[in-house]
Amino acid sequence: MTRPGLIAAAVLAGAAMLASCGAEGPSTEATSASGPAEAASPPEPEGPRLTGPQRNAVRSAEQYLSMTGFSRAGLIAQLSSDYGDRYSVEDATVAVDSLDADWNENAARSAAQYLSMSGFSCAGLIDQLSSSAGDRYTPEQARYGAEKAGAC
Repeated sequence: MTRPGLIAAAVLAGAAMLASCGAEGPSTEATSASGPAEAASPPEPEGPRLTGPQRNAVRSAEQYLSMTGFSRAGLIAQLSSDYGDRYSVEDATVAVDSLDADWNENAARSAAQYLSMSGFSCAGLIDQLSSSAGDRYTPEQARYGAEKAGAC
């Protein structure tokens, strides 16, 4: 037989086998004295289920956090920006909120990065870290970061 003939024969054999097993195909359930065994399913993740785009946004967020400090609001903005990753704000928010990020430590990382490039007063660094045009940390996180980085 030619290659197309072999493929057709295999398809017909498969169809005949399925027909002999019933419309739903062969059973994959194991049976025991106590009845059919449950198929092992992977454990459900803790917390809410994430959609495909949300899982991808989590991966993007983790990559960003591995490179530099981000605030929660700053990371959501980065993920949802037309100049960033272009996830929906909803998907970006769900993704960021599913992370176990320490926003205070991220503020300290950001503060240390600013101080490595330029001098800042305590108040100036807190303003930069908490500004909506800057890093968007909460005032408390910004103060923590500035203090930990040694600006205050």
